[in-house]
Order: sequence, then C-alpha cells, then structure tokens
Amino acid sequence: MFVDEAVIHIRSGKGGNGCVSFRREKYIPKGGPDGGDGGVGGSVILEATHQLTTLVDLSRRIHYFAPNGKPGQGKNMAGKQGEDLVIKVPVGTIARIVPDEGDPREAAPIADLASEGQRQIIAKGGKGGRGNKAFATATHQVPREAEEGGPSIERKIYLELKLLADVGLVGLPNAGKSTLLSRLSAARPKIADYPFTTLQPNLGIAELDSLRRLVFADIPGLIEGAHKGQGLGIEFLRHVERTGYLAHLLSVETLELDELLKNYTTIENELAQFSEVLSKKPRCVVLSKCDLLPEEEAQSFAKEVGEKLGCEVLLLSSATGYGIDQFLNYIDSRIRSG
Repeated sequence: MFVDEAVIHIRSGKGGNGCVSFRREKYIPKGGPDGGDGGVGGSVILEATHQLTTLVDLSRRIHYFAPNGKPGQGKNMAGKQGEDLVIKVPVGTIARIVPDEGDPREAAPIADLASEGQRQIIAKGGKGGRGNKAFATATHQVPREAEEGGPSIERKIYLELKLLADVGLVGLPNAGKSTLLSRLSAARPKIADYPFTTLQPNLGIAELDSLRRLVFADIPGLIEGAHKGQGLGIEFLRHVERTGYLAHLLSVETLELDELLKNYTTIENELAQFSEVLSKKPRCVVLSKCDLLPEEEAQSFAKEVGEKLGCEVLLLSSATGYGIDQFLNYIDSRIRSG
C-alpha cells in the first residue's frame, strides 16, 4: 500500500530531577553535598532510509514517546540519560508541526530528509536538573536545593512524502507513462486500456551506461481540475515538485492537432495552478505510441506540433523501443547542462 501522508503524535523525554544528598561516611561527621545531576531526556529523531518507500507504518502507529531521563542520586551519581527515539522514514519525507488551526501542508518545514541516513531532531529531550552539589559555594556550603528536570516537548507532526526522481512523466491518463516506465526500467506498473490504470506513483531507474542513470517517476491521475481535487492528481502532484525535469507525454492516438494541443494545455495549466515551482521546471514534449503511425507521418506530425508549441518534440514508441535511446540521451544532456 502506498501512503504518502501521515500525522504522528510525538513526545520527547523529560529531564531527570537533580538530587539533594549529603555525604555520609563513618568517622566523617559533616560530609558535604553530593547530589548528582538528573539525566537528559531522550530526543525524538527522524532518520531517512531507502529501505522504506511509504509512510504506511507511521499511519498505523501514531504515538512515539521517548523515555525520560532518570533522577540523580547521592555520591555524585548522575541519572541515566533517556535513549533517543529514532523514527525511520522514507527518503524524501518532509515534516511539519501540525498547527492548532489551518492546513498543516502550509506550515514551515522543520525537517526535509532528502538523502540516505540524514537525521533531524524534531523534539529535543529535556535537560537534566542539577543536583545540590552544583549549588555549593564558599558561602553556601550546605545547599538543600536542586533543579527539576527540563520539560518534554509534545506535538503532532505532519509527515509528507515527496518522491525523489530526476524526471517526472506527466500527461493525461493513457498517455503511455506507465508503459514507458516499464520499458525504461525494471518497474512493473499495472498497465491496461482504460483511464486511471495507475493508482500510485511508480519509480524506475533507467541505466544509460555504467556511469549514467536516470530515476523516473510516473505521476498518475492528472486530469482537468486535478489541482482542485478532481481525479487522483491532487494526491500526487506534490511528487512532481521534487523532480528536476519533466517529460510531458502526448499520445499520437489523438491525431487531431487541436485536440492534442488542448490535452497539452490541460496538463500544463494543472501543473502551473498547483505550484509556481512546477510551471518553471525544464521540460520536453514527447509524442508516444508512434508505432501507430508510419515513421514519415509521425515525423511530420511531430514537426507540426513543435511549430505550434514553439519547442522541439521527441518521438518514441514504448512497444517497439523506437526513439527510447534518443529520449534518454536528450534528457540526460539537458539535466547535465543545468
């Protein structure tokens, strides 16, 4: 099950209290203060790992409490520190504090975990209280006070997963995104001849050679009105923001130029209205399923589309492999050139 949102309830550990104690030894009638400090409470930490690809586990278990620090003891013995609680999340997870009011998606991020092993403390453990030994001075030799441990931090955290990929495949349902992804990599998305086949984003890795590879993300469910919640698009548009480059697929099944341009405009408008970031991403236009046309006719059609859009248009067929190498090399060169 692919889950890319979760809300968890976390609490760091409270610091242990300092100890009030005095030295008691045989033949030493007036021992000085020897109360130890309390232990530091455990912190709550997020750690990114490639071993996870979804937030489903965190959506099922929502409470995460770090242990408290232990109180200090006599003989200057400090209390044991509470162990940090490390919560594993997929690489690409963003954490935000859930506000009392408003949409948590609009809150400022407190963690953006974009690489393997990256860690972020999201709730620091309470500081251990000082024992009475720490209060002893030349003029205050018998202190009978000690500090309480620092408080814990308790909050709700909104976690959002944005897939990390070099290239995002966008287009209307049945534009050929899933088929292309399966051709480029070992990914095996479900494929069929009806809309909304893909119900979750899929990642695939295309190996250009021993030194070059591209990570592709198939972004499903984009239709007109997706940015407002229609179809499946609003659930997955967030993943497009993390891609560095976009490949906009248009199926040549739509041979009417006006209809194809309308399809192109529909998706471009949805991307722009969802996020200004998406409207500025570099992209290419690709005519897919070109095996349905004679090569000369496909070339002529691509030229006509390119003239209308004012950009170069690539041709490919996932079924036959036509144009795949040129497509990969073209995108790789654009990404490397910045």
